Parts: sequence; structure tokens; C-alpha cells
Amino acid sequence: MRVETRAEPLIFELDAQGRSGVDLPEVTVTPKVGDAPLRETIGLPELSEPTVMRHYTRLSQLNMSIDSNMYPLGSCTMKHNPRLNEKVVRLPGFARAHPLQPQSQVQGALGLIHELANWLTTLTNTHAVAMSPSAGAHGELCGMMCIQAALRDRGDDRKIVLVPESAHGTNPATAATLGFKVEAIKANDAGRVDMASFKEKLNDQVAAIMLTNPNTCGLFEPDIATIADLIHEVGGYFYCDGANYNALMGRVRPGDLGIDAMHINLHKTFSTPHGGGGPGAGPVVLSEALAPYAPLPAVVKDDDGTYRLVETPQDDPRFAKSLGRIKAFHGQMGMFIRTLSYILSHGADGLYQASSDAVLNANYIKAGLSDVMAPSYEGACMHEALFDEHALKDTGVTTLDMAKALIDEGFHPMTIYFPLVVKGAMLIEPTETEDKITLDRFISVMRTLVAKAKKGGGEAIKNTPQHAFLKRLDETAAARNPILRWEP
Repeated sequence: MRVETRAEPLIFELDAQGRSGVDLPEVTVTPKVGDAPLRETIGLPELSEPTVMRHYTRLSQLNMSIDSNMYPLGSCTMKHNPRLNEKVVRLPGFARAHPLQPQSQVQGALGLIHELANWLTTLTNTHAVAMSPSAGAHGELCGMMCIQAALRDRGDDRKIVLVPESAHGTNPATAATLGFKVEAIKANDAGRVDMASFKEKLNDQVAAIMLTNPNTCGLFEPDIATIADLIHEVGGYFYCDGANYNALMGRVRPGDLGIDAMHINLHKTFSTPHGGGGPGAGPVVLSEALAPYAPLPAVVKDDDGTYRLVETPQDDPRFAKSLGRIKAFHGQMGMFIRTLSYILSHGADGLYQASSDAVLNANYIKAGLSDVMAPSYEGACMHEALFDEHALKDTGVTTLDMAKALIDEGFHPMTIYFPLVVKGAMLIEPTETEDKITLDRFISVMRTLVAKAKKGGGEAIKNTPQHAFLKRLDETAAARNPILRWEP
């Protein structure tokens, strides 16, 4: 499959003076702001409605998307969003609700949030859940703020947060943002936490550990329960980065492993649209020790069966120690609806099957490529397979070249050069929504590219993509000298 090659001009370049997509009445007075007349033009393009429609439709066709092809971004989990969930979220009762409506008029919406919260705490075996956070990074901030509040409440000023070297970059950033001092934990040769390094750094000044499980190498941390016990023994808390909970959903309850806080990326685990600054949601589940500090608002169900939002700590004595509000409104309602629709359509058995299939698909790809590529670590992986560039040695082909070549084959590139602990990393996550035919085609393409590189075809690979809208870009120049404004 080849991707679109036709260039599309900027919308400014389609400008045709006098064109308009709407009919407006003639203005008979000079518009003013205060005493100053408005400019005659503000430099926006004048376009007919068909021109605008066709322009944005053509742009959409230039995008790679999960609706057209496999999107094997490791760590990002780009999977199919079920259309059933999109239909449910557009039901008038949900679609027309407003966050400032009287609570008596949105009992259904509040009830949905309450039911979803129960599902999340049941699946994770935790005591409470904060529904407000906008996305994973915001969830991290929320969870670590709860840890900080718990420490302050007991008069403890410890400042050290331990973070594995393979962690998501938001982990140390979150800790540093809150004033903690970050200390790195080394990885062992198996790609897991080096327990000797961890134990060496443990003392009564450690506030918390921020650990991802499965970790960013796509591997399960087998010592996680021991790590939880040890961090609790020194008086610290266990923050689990739940970005990869989609590999455990329905199979492992993080609360059973001793975690105190964990955010859940709803797009990664429960198949809502991906965040990217838009429709994100990152609820944070909390242990009994941290539950009193959960932010508000919170939905509670009263004895008469009605639901209400607790807005301030003064509204309900159960929330006297709450952080208070961390977001203007109570989370992202559109994502909550889609998530509950996904959960109810699957049921507990279906959620177990989804995470099982995610792990199965990743191991299928690893098995299909291990004899021609270089797996970074031995043994089975979880939901993503990690390779490095050692198999390309002496070919002149780099990890970046392999990623660019995939574009010509109709696949979005895998995640590359992450995690940083692996040289030339290629992190591939097929997700559970891809079938065997698609996986076989991806494996075949990768094997063909590796064979081509080893047979002296490296120069052709280095010149890819040839069939994309844009060819190979100077990414260094683009990052250092971005052109952010169009000039006529």
C-alpha cells in the first residue's frame, strides 16, 4: 500500500478575494473598538465553502491513522476506538449536558461517573479514585500531590523520589515540578529494576518511588511486591505509572501489589480517543493511605439514591483533607462515557481477553522477528516488543532509516530511540485490536527491509520515504529553526 503523494497548498495560498462560505448582510456603519476603527482586513484567506471542505478533507487523507492502517507506536498504544462508544457518547442526554447545569438535571451523568469510578477501583483493588485529571501527566501530578499532602500531614519533609532509568520522562519531571529531588535507579541486564541499586538508595529521606509496570521496555517487574514492601518500610509511598495498565487489565490488581497511587490513561487501556492535548483523561486510583487527600469535585451517592458533587472540603467531612480542585470541571465527560461503554460491552471476561490479546500480539511479533532483528532482552515481553539496532550493524542503515522505510509500506513507524536505556531502540506495540493477517504483513515488511539492508540495499532505504507527501526532512533544522508563521 502506498500513501498519498499529492502536495496540498496552505489554506492561505487558496485565498481568492471576494469568496465567502456564508452570506452576510451589508455593513452600513464603520465597526469600531472604542474610538478606533477596525482594520479592513486581518489577513485571513477568503474561501468558498467547497474549497474549505475539500482542503481539510485532502489534509485528512494525508494523515496516517488507526482507521486506515496499523499504528505500532510502542508506549503510546494507538488502537481502534470502537464505534459503539462513539454512538453512545452522542446520545442527546450526554451530548447536550453542560457542566454548569443544576445537579438535579444531570443525575444520569453523575451516576455514570460514579459507576465508572467503582469499576476502576474494583479492577485495581484500590480505595478511591480521582476522576479530575486531564491526562496521564496530569494524573501523575495529582498522585504525587496526594503523596506530598500525606507527608506534610504527618509533618514529614522528606524530598527524595526514586525513578528507574527507563521511566517515562514525565515521571522525573512531575517529581521535580513538586520540589522533590530525583535520584535514578539503574536497570539490570534483564531490563528490570536493579534491586541492589534500589536498596542502596533506600533511607528515611525517600518520599516515594515512581515505577512503571510493565516498564517502558515492555517487561513485567517481578520484584514489584518486594519493592512496595521495602518502600513502605522506610515510610515512603509507591507511585505506579499506569500508562501500561492495558497489559494487566483484568489479570492483575495493582492494589494487591502494594501500590499507593496509579494513573490510568483511558485512551491506552479503555480505547478512548488519544489525548495529545485534546480529549485526554487520566483518573488516579489511590490506596487507603492516600484516599483522604484525593482532589475535588467528587461524586457521592446519598442514601436516597441521588448523586451529588462534593465541591469543597467543607461540603462533606469525608473530604476534609482533600487537595481541593485541580481542574476547572470534573474530568472529561466524553472520555468517561466512552470508557464505561467499553467496559460494559466487554465485561470482566472481555477485559481479561483484551489484555491477554495485547500481550499475545506483541509476543507474536517478537517471535516473528527475533531471528533477523535483535531483541533487547531475552524471554517473553508484555504488550510491546523491544528491538535495538545491533542487527543492522555494518549495513549503514539506522533505526531512523527503518522507521522512514515503513512509511512507504503504509505503516506508521514504531516508536524509535525510546526507551533511552536501549541503543537504537525500536519499540513496537501492535495492541490487541490487530488481527493475525495484519501482524503477518508487518512482520513480512520488517523482514524484507532487514534483508534488503544486509544485502547492500542500505542506500535505497536511507532515501525513504519516496511515496509520502513529504520526503526525508532535516529534522535537526526543523527542531532548531521552526517556521511557525506563513508569510505571503
